[in-house]
Amino acid sequence: MYITKVLKYVEGLYPQQVEFRQAVAAMLHALTPLLKKEPKYEKHAILERLIEPDRQVFFKVVWADDQGKIQINRGWRVQFNNALGPYKGGLRFHPSVNVGIIKFLGFEQVFKNALTTLNMGGAKGGSDFDPKGKSDAEIMCFCQAYMDELYRHIGALRDVPAGDIGVGAREIGYLFGRYKKIVDSFEGVFTGKNLDWGGSLVRKEATGYGAVYFAQEMLEARKEGLEGKVCTISGSGNVAIYTIEKLYQVGAIPVTASDSDGMVYDKRGIDLELLKKIKEVQGGRVEDYAKHKKSAIYTAAKDYAKGTNGVWSVPCFAAFPSATQNELSEADAKTLLQNGCKCVTEGANMPSSTQAMHVFLKAKICYGPGKAANAGGVAVSGLEMAQNAGMHAWDFETIDQKLRAIMKDIFTSSAQTATEFKDPTNLVLGANIAGFRKVAQAMIDQGF
Repeated sequence: MYITKVLKYVEGLYPQQVEFRQAVAAMLHALTPLLKKEPKYEKHAILERLIEPDRQVFFKVVWADDQGKIQINRGWRVQFNNALGPYKGGLRFHPSVNVGIIKFLGFEQVFKNALTTLNMGGAKGGSDFDPKGKSDAEIMCFCQAYMDELYRHIGALRDVPAGDIGVGAREIGYLFGRYKKIVDSFEGVFTGKNLDWGGSLVRKEATGYGAVYFAQEMLEARKEGLEGKVCTISGSGNVAIYTIEKLYQVGAIPVTASDSDGMVYDKRGIDLELLKKIKEVQGGRVEDYAKHKKSAIYTAAKDYAKGTNGVWSVPCFAAFPSATQNELSEADAKTLLQNGCKCVTEGANMPSSTQAMHVFLKAKICYGPGKAANAGGVAVSGLEMAQNAGMHAWDFETIDQKLRAIMKDIFTSSAQTATEFKDPTNLVLGANIAGFRKVAQAMIDQGF
């Protein structure tokens, strides 16, 4: 079988790239009914062409810390596919980053971007540099050194990076400033920029808001809603914070937040302003939230039951995994269902393990895979590119309306495709096939 052959090829060639192989396997298995129906994809070797990036750039980054000591990190940019438009995808700075993680993220980005209906290809990049605990001067020094290598491979119509874990407005500013100085051109080569020099409103909120919009669409299709419902959220970065904000706006009750050290549960509802102050202003940890809020219970990550994430032990109606890949295990998935969870919406990239995903699909709950549910961030990045190209800026309400419309379109496309293939509750199948069809047809149209 075509899929089996391709999976064996990937497993043999990239045995150490666990996350990449997981993403490819999930995608290909979801495509099974389409590939049986349409032999043209095998004829044109679409799968083989898709799993190999167009280009992989690997470079060293040499910079000096505040003590003048030379430090060396590794940097990557993986440009996967540009059949639909310029390469587009974030940069991640985190010690866990390796080529397998960058490839998994870039592969997913291809189809996520396709679902937005905007003209964007897929890419991803980053470094094993850890911004945590570094001074502004050290981060600037690193970003400039990173851009000294990356600038050769990006451009407004070539490859447009954005932020991701460890890369926020500060880092984007340093990266963009260096790029502008090197190429002597002010162009929209980055998204997530400061509003004063080409950024877009709603970009910070986009992934979190978009995830809630997607959850609303899933629930509305079943004549349910989020108002008055308890929701659990993992993470405490932009995605989690603005998921919490939008949940409050629609009348839900978000009760958890977390980071790599542990989680807080506040049964009265997370105090959003306090969380923003601790995370966005002070750069603190969620443990600090519990110190300021008597109603909050803090649980350290080391105290979680083995193989589980404590966030998912809290009873809820809807769960929003918004931290990182594979944070929600099979055991967590079963616990969520036992506690009455009816909706899981992925704000992070591939946060549910393969086993957890199958638990949700078998239960036929509302399950929004990250490829569809967290596309809000890159959607507004695409809108930022459009604003840069037109040299104008839209207001918050205009962009928010466009974001909501895009998330509705993604849900509709995914749901209609799932129904077409006789599995109407399976949005994993629907989203993967809908995104794949667009990219694959463009590749066929453009030749090889």
